[in-house]
Amino acid sequence: MRKWSIKSGNPHPVRRTGIFAAFLALASSLVIAPAQAQSYQCGAPTGLSAPAERKPASEPRRIKPVAGYTLALSWSPEFCRMRQDSRRDKTQCSGDDGSFGFILHGLWPDARGPAYPQYCASTKPLPPAVVKRNFCMMPSANLMAREWAKHGTCMTKRPETYFRVSRIMFDAVRFPNMDRLSRKPLTAGQFRNAFAAANDGVQPNMIRLKVNKRGWLQEVKLCLGKSFRPQRCPAFMKATKPENAIKIWRGA
Repeated sequence: MRKWSIKSGNPHPVRRTGIFAAFLALASSLVIAPAQAQSYQCGAPTGLSAPAERKPASEPRRIKPVAGYTLALSWSPEFCRMRQDSRRDKTQCSGDDGSFGFILHGLWPDARGPAYPQYCASTKPLPPAVVKRNFCMMPSANLMAREWAKHGTCMTKRPETYFRVSRIMFDAVRFPNMDRLSRKPLTAGQFRNAFAAANDGVQPNMIRLKVNKRGWLQEVKLCLGKSFRPQRCPAFMKATKPENAIKIWRGA
């Protein structure tokens, strides 16, 4: 089990200017076990690029104090279930560039209410080195560009910093045996218990699930405080009822 503990000091309150400076200084004190393989035979395709993401006209720009974070983990087999032939999702779903279990959807800053900060600054295209370095964690250049524009700009000025911290948090997560869980009747409460049991210091009330209308697991969200430690999810964050049955798609 991976222990969610920081052995020295407390990070300073997070601000967009100088963001993560204290956290990155403490990163060496995070005892992170070797990352579980969530990608198989993964390799970034050549010529991959991530153009700058523009703020949609329908989306407001919200600059707010950061009160915590959400680490959103997408279950790729379910996402790709009907997208194997999609040109838009080719790098994640075709199997040509790897097979994926959990991927990082994003590291999101939260406010004290449901109106979270977003699109805090305009962006430039992501450096190719950033796209290549993070591909096996987030196997979509378009997703990287969107997450940086919508969420990362509210946390730091540099995409390298945003994705570096995202990798630290993603690599710290231990995942339960999804194959075993997929082969038996399962409720949302039982899944949260299994996920929490795999991560020392994480409780079921620190986890939220996204399940589609057909009952299949789509996403796991881990609630984090300002110091990036897991914390109880806020009351305004929608929760799947513990007794609800859920299913896990293993892939074709």
